[in-house]
Amino acid sequence: MKKIGFIGTGVMGASIVRHLLQAGYVVSVNNRTKAKAAPLLAEGAAWCDTPKQIVDASDIIFTIVGYPSDVEETYYGSKGIFSTDVNGKILVDMTTSTPSLAKKIYQTALERDTNALDAPVSGGDLGAKNGTLTIMVGGDQAVYDQVVPLFEVFGSKVNLQGGPGAGQHTKMANQIMIAGTMTGMTELLVYAKASGLELEKVLDTVGGGSAANWSLTNYAPRILKEDYTPGFFAKHFLKDLKIALDEADKMNVKLPATERAKELYQELNDEGFENDGTQALIKLWWA
Repeated sequence: MKKIGFIGTGVMGASIVRHLLQAGYVVSVNNRTKAKAAPLLAEGAAWCDTPKQIVDASDIIFTIVGYPSDVEETYYGSKGIFSTDVNGKILVDMTTSTPSLAKKIYQTALERDTNALDAPVSGGDLGAKNGTLTIMVGGDQAVYDQVVPLFEVFGSKVNLQGGPGAGQHTKMANQIMIAGTMTGMTELLVYAKASGLELEKVLDTVGGGSAANWSLTNYAPRILKEDYTPGFFAKHFLKDLKIALDEADKMNVKLPATERAKELYQELNDEGFENDGTQALIKLWWA
């Protein structure tokens, strides 16, 4: 059985590692803050101090960190993945990052006699906990085929979207859609409350019709409970929207609704709610 290395044990990563451990895989982990990995170590994961040590201990290395700059450091830093012999390994970056960086990692991997996939995920904290993530992959078919059994441990939908960078482009399309459902869900609640409706009853009704969507089902109930814990950080969603708009600009594509969503999430972040979940957007209307 392949030995797994996993870098990044945050909201998403910890649940993914847990599924791999429960499936019987040997997993080594690395995280910027070791204390956050402590529960996984207690469940059987091994600790490595650096990404370099992760590579040396593993056959397949997964990364899921915060920002493209974190990906860059993880792969190209002085103690990063490419600072050691990666020959014959498979590298899988699940961070939502830029297509250009995914292509750079892929090219470097080829030059170092190895292979890389970009494989961002969707489904939030619940999808990670339940093992039902959607995984969007870019890279070579033969490499993808080798990793699919692992993807299926923690995901319910996985597809190869195309060559390197295609996974990241698909995730941008995903985030564009979510931007619309999050703003729609938020404004639905604002409108319904202002008109004096019973919000729980409204959600039960519209959630059974053509307005039904993932954001409405999963985040609206949290808002009513004033639960703003991050299934997905507002700061990371803002990062994603900026990447999507930057990529759209490169293709001369105008996305006015996504631009407005980005402005709203920028405001939310500027007001100090960057570490809340994306559902905290409602705070721009409700104190």
